[in-house]
Amino acid sequence: MTARADVPPSPDGDGGGPAVREEKDAWRRRLLAARRALPAAVRAARAAALAAGAVRLADGTSGPVCAYLPVGSEPGTSSLVEALREAGHDVLLPVVPPAPGPLDWARFDGVEALGPGPLGLREPVGPRLGPATVTHAGLMLVPALAADRDGRRLGRGGGFYDRTLPLARTATPLVVVLNDDELVARVPVEPHDRRVTGALLPDAGVIRLGNSS
Repeated sequence: MTARADVPPSPDGDGGGPAVREEKDAWRRRLLAARRALPAAVRAARAAALAAGAVRLADGTSGPVCAYLPVGSEPGTSSLVEALREAGHDVLLPVVPPAPGPLDWARFDGVEALGPGPLGLREPVGPRLGPATVTHAGLMLVPALAADRDGRRLGRGGGFYDRTLPLARTATPLVVVLNDDELVARVPVEPHDRRVTGALLPDAGVIRLGNSS
């Protein structure tokens, strides 16, 4: 797959500032609108491909898989985490903390063991395992709106993953789950934005990003 090159680089480079924040907001509006416009049948087919791809990616992983439940128009469905669990993986889902900080985590024991959480999320009702749990993860699947070939990630702006990803081990793959056309030439970034090492796409599969080997 070839990354799209139709978006100009940020005028502020990687330095941050109001111009970058405005550019990020414009990107978010455009990407969210494109996701909402996808036909239901296309979303379903891509969700099935992502679930199968996640299982292949996690094969042989040592340690739990930190994943998440897609919400709204995010690529994928709960079938992704269910497939990982059925494949024998210990799947952990994020728990949003009451104050800004890294995410907490809890074990996914099936959709019947989920309860409502903040920001429209569903969260496991079981024991909270603490933010440091990510240090044991063998794989992290990370939500994003877009990413580029250097591993820059554009999220929704809450900052929870930017505070969480630095806790993971250096060797742990950090993989964003995207539609194929959301892997682009460059996304606007600020100094606090944390990079990822791969992208899971419904058609292209797993693409390594940045300096990952």
